[in-house]
Parts: sequence; structure tokens; C-alpha cells
Amino acid sequence: MPDKAIPIPGSFRELAELLMSLDNLLVSCMRCGLCQAVCPVYGSTMREADVTRGKIALLENLAHEIIKDPVSVNDRLNRCLLCGSCQSNCPSGVNIMEIFIKARSFVAGYLGLGVIKRLIFRHLLPHPRLFNLATSLSGIFQKPFISRVNKSIGTYRAAILKPFLGERHIPSFPDKSFTARHGTIDKPAGKSGLKVALFPGCVPDKLFDRLSEATLKVLDYHGVGVFTPKDLVCCGIPSLASGDSKGFLRLTSQNLKELGQKQFDYLVTPCATCAANIKENWPRFMDNYSAAEKEAVAALTPKTMDITQFLVSVLKVEFKPAEPAEGAATVTYHDSCHLKKSLGVAAQPRSIIKSLPNYRLVEMPEADRCCGNGGSFNLFHYDLSKDIGKRKRDNIVSVRPDIVATGCPACLMQLMDMLSQSGDQIPVKHVIEMYADSLPGLAA
Repeated sequence: MPDKAIPIPGSFRELAELLMSLDNLLVSCMRCGLCQAVCPVYGSTMREADVTRGKIALLENLAHEIIKDPVSVNDRLNRCLLCGSCQSNCPSGVNIMEIFIKARSFVAGYLGLGVIKRLIFRHLLPHPRLFNLATSLSGIFQKPFISRVNKSIGTYRAAILKPFLGERHIPSFPDKSFTARHGTIDKPAGKSGLKVALFPGCVPDKLFDRLSEATLKVLDYHGVGVFTPKDLVCCGIPSLASGDSKGFLRLTSQNLKELGQKQFDYLVTPCATCAANIKENWPRFMDNYSAAEKEAVAALTPKTMDITQFLVSVLKVEFKPAEPAEGAATVTYHDSCHLKKSLGVAAQPRSIIKSLPNYRLVEMPEADRCCGNGGSFNLFHYDLSKDIGKRKRDNIVSVRPDIVATGCPACLMQLMDMLSQSGDQIPVKHVIEMYADSLPGLAA
């Protein structure tokens, strides 16, 4: 938990307070440059301004720079994936993620949000039923406008949306989101004696609903009770990454209200980004919560985890290495940045894969190097995101796998896009899907 909460800019005084708190964090940076070796953006552009050290130099004179050229400052700050590679490699222990979050909040408070971001962050994400309706309508009306480009990977191209999507190869929307299909889920604990809150996250709920279904199947199989309110909203990371502290706080408060309806032992999710955001960023705003919300965040943070971590570290499922069966598919695993670098989860998903006799795990080079998605980074800096993604694609195909596995829905989208655009016939799966597929079917 950070030493100080992040003030929400709404006046010049609050902007000044935010800038002062930022200055206190910057003094720890020694300018050693070790961030260069691990920064995926710098690795693609080789520009000093794109590496963490270069951004910190900018931030040291932020007040002057933002008055001189606020648009340029905003662009430079947003040329960052927030992958955490620099922070995990920093010998001084600089809290770089907190620095960049505060800086983006400062700039957003100065410039304001654009119309599109305001519509999404303030009017779509806080309204789950409207979001579900938009998902259903997308699933219904997409069919005449998309064409399949890669059957093995399951990607499509939408020519009519090229002005918005460019050349992206995308998955199709389901007819209904996971939460729209199930409503509120409230199943009692079974043989495990445990009950969890299942937090699907936007992408596993609205796009890759099969990840949420797989998670639910696995929890049922192991006798774990499940509580999922139908009105959970986004975890808030898109808002926070764009500097919209107020939008982030609204989403967090809504989720705390929904999760406070039931007692549960753990909060689990198949989305590494959601888990990292809840554990790391929800507590940063302690000064802005009510007393009840502060208590809820303090209780929730230590029991939030990725589903693979829950299976291995809490349920103690014995995933014993299995001898690959004849004809076993070769699988390689990509470490999500938020899963490995933020949550420290790397061995658990691999132990699950190794226990499945239908798969043979082969490590790719640079397995933990960022794939280049970065959420909104992919939307606003797609050419750069694609360039970073091509390096990941080359590392994948170098080991000639039949399948690529990962633990993050955002990575799933990026890997599908990069492999599909290269004409590769390599499906991409979440580890929890692979495990769920190995389990016997459950009675309805």
C-alpha cells in the first residue's frame, strides 16, 4: 500500500498538491538506465524520451513543460504500456507505476478528458446493464460486417470499421455477456468449505466469456462456492490509466457496494490486470473513500488473486507433472506482465499446464517480455503496439508450438491479432480454459 493516497485533481490547489507528491517520488531515481534493457517501448523506438528515465526527466519539470506544450507532454506520458517491467527491474525500488499514474492524473486534471473517453468512462463503464446491452447488440449486428480471416485462431476483420479498428484481426462478440447470461450467481461452498467472489472483468465478461465459464466450471469441480453480483462494473484500470481519477473512484465505489452484499473467503479472477489493479491501485485512494469503503478495501486487497494462484496456493490442488501422451500438443506460455511482474504468479500456470498429459510445455525466448497490448495503449498507439507484438510473435513461432497459452485476456487479444496477421495457424488459450477442458462435464 502506498504511503500517501493520490489526490483527485479538481482545482489548482489539488493540482499543486499532486505535483508536490510527484516530486517526492522522483528523488529516488538514480538515472542508472537499467530500465532501458526491459522497456518494450524503448526496445522498439530506441528513443530516450520513451524510456522511464526519459519520462522522469520530463516529469521533473512537469509544471513548466505542461504550460509550454500540454499536448506533447500528454502524448509522451501515454507512450507507456504500464507493464511494470521497469519497476520490477529497478535497483532503487522506485515506485514507477505510482509516478506515472499520478502524472497522468495531473495532466488529465489540467487538460480534461476527451469526449470519447468521457462517454466511455463516465457513461458506459459505470452502467453494467447498458454495457451488457451494447455487447448483445454488437453480437447481433456484427455478423453482416465481419469476415473470418483465421479459422484456427478465431479472428475476424471488419472492413466497415477500418477507420476505427485499422487492420486489427479481432475475435467476435458473444450473443450475451457472462453476467447477462447468468445474472447474480450465489452458490454455497461445497467440499472445499470455501466461497469466493468471482470478478470476471470486462474482457472475460463481455468478449471472452468462455474464460469466465471455464473459471466457474473449475470452481464448481473443486467444490468452491461462488458469488458474482450481476451489477459488478469495470475494475477501473482504463479510467486510471487515462488519468481519470474521478471515474476510477466511482467504479471502485460501485464494486465495493456490490461485493459488500455477501461474505466470501477470496476474490478470484481470470484477468491478471483486474487482480493487479484491485490489489495495487484500489488502496492508493484511501483518503477518498468513506469509512466503510476503507474497511472493505483493506479487507479485500490481501484476498484478491488470480485463479491459477488460488488453485495452487489456496486450494492446494496437486498438479503433478504428467508424462506427455502420444501426440500431445506442444504449448508455449507467455507471461502476462501484470500476472508475473505485479502479482508474482509465474510457476502456478506452468504447473497446471505440465499436469495435463495432452500438452507438452516448451518455453519460448523472452517469455516474460511484454506483448505490447497495454489496454488503451493498443488503441491510441497501435503501430507501436503492433511493432512490439511482432517481436513476441517471432519468439512464439521460433519454438513451433501447436498452441500458445497465457493468463491475461488483454494478452490473449494481442497474441491472436499478431499471429493472425502473420498468417500463423496457432490458437491462443487462457490456462484456465485448458484446465477446464480436461475436467469431466458437470451436471446442470
